[in-house]
Amino acid sequence: MSEEFKVDINDYQSVTATVYPANKKSRAGMTLILGHGAGGGQTGSFMVTFATELAARGIDAVTFNFFYAEHRRGAPDKNDLLEACYRAVIQAVRKHPKLRRNKLAIGGKSMGGRIASQVAASGVSDIAGLVFLGYPLHPPGRPEQLRAKHLPDIKSPMLFVQGSRDTFGTADELRKVMNEFNAPAELFVIESGDHSFKVPKSSGSTQDAVFESVQDEITRWLRETIAV
Repeated sequence: MSEEFKVDINDYQSVTATVYPANKKSRAGMTLILGHGAGGGQTGSFMVTFATELAARGIDAVTFNFFYAEHRRGAPDKNDLLEACYRAVIQAVRKHPKLRRNKLAIGGKSMGGRIASQVAASGVSDIAGLVFLGYPLHPPGRPEQLRAKHLPDIKSPMLFVQGSRDTFGTADELRKVMNEFNAPAELFVIESGDHSFKVPKSSGSTQDAVFESVQDEITRWLRETIAV
């Protein structure tokens, strides 16, 4: 059963976070915080599905709302508030009685992953790894506007899950950026996948199978890279 808890960003702003407890039989002793994308909050089907399935695979998963999503506003908050919110969630997770002894990885879907990367690049300590689900390398149709300058400053291992036809940055575009990284990084490519990992029927794969392959890969990477 998932469990909600309150996260205070400051004295007058707070958001809701949710813990998806790991399967006790396969619990890996690690927590993965996942921030949501710009278009939806933590209760979106993508976020709930991934958190639930990762928990079933032994990973304690945590999702949360950014402040604008908590208050059902359409436009994302300014960057400083997005980062402050993510930092507050990290602090709350580290103090959570059921999670405080776990190793901690952070990441998220699209914007949520980008904010996690900025927080890690700014020097937040004891981040064991980062998981990016469709990293928004650039705005669609604007490949010159890269959001990658800070990525070489990240010191923790990284896993990028990227669709081969992601309009926010293809796997091939991402490979070029990864050559400049100082920390270890892996790329898991979803052939024919878009920004949300959706594939056309002509691909021969079902959407459930695609999602399951991603969830299996995240679990493998976390266990082999962080849980050792």
